[in-house]
Amino acid sequence: MRIAVTGSKGQLGSALQVALQGHDLLLIDLPENDITQLAATRASLAGFGPEVVIHAAAMTNVDGCEKDPQAAYRLNVLGTRNVAVAALECDAAMVYISTDYVFDGRKAEPYWEWDDCSPLSVYGRTKWNGERVVQQLCARAYIVRIAWLYGQGPRNFPQTVLRLADERGRLQMVTDEVGSPTYAADVAEALGLLVQQPAYGIYHLPNSGVCSRYEWAREILARTGRSHVELIATEKYVRAARVPAHAELRNFCGAEIGITMRPWREALNAYLAANGLLVS
Repeated sequence: MRIAVTGSKGQLGSALQVALQGHDLLLIDLPENDITQLAATRASLAGFGPEVVIHAAAMTNVDGCEKDPQAAYRLNVLGTRNVAVAALECDAAMVYISTDYVFDGRKAEPYWEWDDCSPLSVYGRTKWNGERVVQQLCARAYIVRIAWLYGQGPRNFPQTVLRLADERGRLQMVTDEVGSPTYAADVAEALGLLVQQPAYGIYHLPNSGVCSRYEWAREILARTGRSHVELIATEKYVRAARVPAHAELRNFCGAEIGITMRPWREALNAYLAANGLLVS
């Protein structure tokens, strides 16, 4: 297949290049390609003629979005509109990567794909508006919500935990934010399966199971031989954006077509092993 990938230099974009290496790929990212420019985006996709566009580009710094809403709306909503318009003109199916932050985290049980959205932050609102734009413009669209993504590169939660642990010898992590750590390589493999079948709609594809930020950090430290590092649990962390306290995504629609996600602890082991960090 001919597949265009926006945000190709990011964690998910990099994983997609590995998972989709048997396909003909068009890689779109800054500084060569700016999706906020409609004419340039149209030209890039028209020249390639994709069958599928996977739109992974986004402003994902949650607090940064809160501090600069205009930048967040420009990239996450306007940029998404531009990609959707260009995909429509190429008669390509579109995959839009969304987030658990479209929910407010107040539901006492896992969120289904069709639950109403109620985002708390600018980031969540821009991603939800991006969903709506794609659904309005593209008849053949997959909306894929994921959570707490990490993959290759120095700027992710596991690498930050390890860096701070080695620098300080002690860490403080919250217990009142619960979600699903999700390995980018697993999402990329799932997307490779998803685009092979025309079952369009909304999907929840994080790794299965949930934990708090504190529990996630504890697993990372233990599995990399840093159990001696002092880890302090706290219930509050001051930040610019409000985030859902407990947003567990239920993978119902994906499982119905044979796409399941392994438990987050297994995925974490795979990530640590792939990076030579796993010791236990």
